[in-house]
Amino acid sequence: MSFDNEERAALRSSVRDLLGKHSDSAAVRRAITTDHGFDDALWSKLCEQIGVAALAVPEKYDGVGASLLEVHVVQEELGRTLTPSPMLGSAVLAAQALVLSGDDDACARLLPGIAAGSVAALCWAGAGGWSGFGVTASGETLSGTASYVLGGDVADVLLVLTSEGLFEVDPSADGVTRRRVPAMDPTRTLSEVTFDGVAARRLVSPTDLVDQVRTVALVALSAEQVGAASAALEQTVEYAKSRKQFGRAIGSFQALKHRMADMYALVETARSMSYAAALSGTHEDAVIAKVYCSEALQHVAAEAIQLHGGIAITWEHDAQLYFKRAHGSAQLFGQPREYLPELASAAGL
Repeated sequence: MSFDNEERAALRSSVRDLLGKHSDSAAVRRAITTDHGFDDALWSKLCEQIGVAALAVPEKYDGVGASLLEVHVVQEELGRTLTPSPMLGSAVLAAQALVLSGDDDACARLLPGIAAGSVAALCWAGAGGWSGFGVTASGETLSGTASYVLGGDVADVLLVLTSEGLFEVDPSADGVTRRRVPAMDPTRTLSEVTFDGVAARRLVSPTDLVDQVRTVALVALSAEQVGAASAALEQTVEYAKSRKQFGRAIGSFQALKHRMADMYALVETARSMSYAAALSGTHEDAVIAKVYCSEALQHVAAEAIQLHGGIAITWEHDAQLYFKRAHGSAQLFGQPREYLPELASAAGL
């Protein structure tokens, strides 16, 4: 399937080169220990030198005016290196929630900052997940707790999705409490944001905004999962070429060749699913990509652990980070099994 045109290929090369210089394994491990949970300097480079946060922001709001296909490229490359960044939470979720809302005033006030690299967070899920809302609105007042918020503890702007629509909240407002919560995946920080009778600004939003945002989120996440699966496979193949047992590289044993061939097939079919969803932009394709790419990455990461042997479960080796990203990302925006009834119904089953 054709995905990269000349512009997207150049973008991919630029992002990969920058990450290769500034986001190797040691850099990722340093980033996850910082107060923000990501490398501020690297995020500034990505925004200033490549403009990743501005890609899908319209030009009239100081963006690049590109499409979500370009965002997909960046997400895939960030997934390859497991680079912690505000890309998914701020430049994708929050920015696209604003763009899709159709609120020109809010877009004019907030999108230029997000495009420049300022962090925004979309508060959405309840404790039970993304099928419901964690926060309720009573007029212009918000109450409740949003769970699993990407970047909510460090965001300069909070956007809140409720059953009554989209709201904007100043993080410093009275009644707002933010805290980072423990997560399986150390390369992605999650937070809880509690609103205790907080005054909010209601934004214009269509009735299907949640469905539109969910579609964008699932496609962007699948791109990241494809990148991570591809890197886990590449690292496994390289290890199998160099690790020797019984006087031979373990990659020469037929049983291991078959397992790596199966991993390759999963990575490439997942890539096709994700690219198809990005190109079509439909909710059904996004759901298919979410389910397939989540399960593919989990399988590939598990096989990487096995084929690397005992070293893969040690903290010093990156295989365990890909394994944690696989299982953490599978839960993000809803577990795969939550979407199966929807796919079954669409297929007429």
